[in-house]
Amino acid sequence: MSNDLNQERAVDLVVGLDAGGTRTRAVLAAAEDGRVFGEGAAGPGNALTVPVPRLTDHLAEAIGQAVPERARARVVAVSGGFAGATAASTEEPGHVNARTALTAALRRLGVPADRLRICSDIEAAFASAPGAPADGLALVAGTGAVALRITGRRTTATVDGDGWLLGDDGSGFWIGRSAVRAALRMADGRGPTTLLAGSVGQALGVPAEALPGTADWSRAHREAYRMHVLPAVMAELPIRLARFAPLVVEAAADKDTVAEEILGQAAYQLTATVRALEPGPGERIVATGGLLGPEGPLTGPLTARLHTLGLTLDWVPDGCRGAVALARLAYDGADR
Repeated sequence: MSNDLNQERAVDLVVGLDAGGTRTRAVLAAAEDGRVFGEGAAGPGNALTVPVPRLTDHLAEAIGQAVPERARARVVAVSGGFAGATAASTEEPGHVNARTALTAALRRLGVPADRLRICSDIEAAFASAPGAPADGLALVAGTGAVALRITGRRTTATVDGDGWLLGDDGSGFWIGRSAVRAALRMADGRGPTTLLAGSVGQALGVPAEALPGTADWSRAHREAYRMHVLPAVMAELPIRLARFAPLVVEAAADKDTVAEEILGQAAYQLTATVRALEPGPGERIVATGGLLGPEGPLTGPLTARLHTLGLTLDWVPDGCRGAVALARLAYDGADR
């Protein structure tokens, strides 16, 4: 990539940022046609949960990796998609934090900050779809779950995304919690037999003699199982329940009816989330998140449900491409 940049000394450049809850990515591209010249990555970029000084450091690290020092004066626009921020309001705390940190990071690196655009990571992901659409619906289904209506590249309506305690229905967290609930219900006699009791128990280090599948999973064994699972789960942050979602996918592949029902209900919940935005037939839905990718466990069942509404999913891996597209629009003066 650097060799290409050496050969294109007169090309104006833009930077696109995808700053999420686990990492920050930066992409350097040509303003004219979006050709990528460099990439960088650093720590978390959530504008609400990462303190501004640390967020500034992460942004400076990612941008510094992506943009060689000799090319920094040629950057003509920067767009950042941040978890915890939105393009809809320049006064909400996440937007203010993101702009403050990004301005400081660019100043530190000697990158011009004349054209800056701040949006949410989901708004950037929406713009990552072919053609960088301005209007439509965005659906995220990963650890959490949320759907947005985007108008003029800004969020105008939000459904769910209410976090593990109040919402995120159909998310990885929701699926993982359902797995543990199903395991405990089998153990105490309230629920049907499921492979999840064994896989969840193994993941939590339940002693072999207390796991289901033995010749006699007696009441004493089941009580020992419960007494191990509950403290192990409670000792972790609740959001860590999302790590059990892959166990549901594995059990469903083995035709476990409980696991199949959990995935079916997750697809139903996400469909209800989309329906709440009152989509029109044929309206674009841009989807992102691990549950909805090419190999995502909910892609098939959700696609089938949405098909009955005249809707299809257009999946994107992240917001980097969209952030570059938005920076190019800012450079052209089309999105200021």
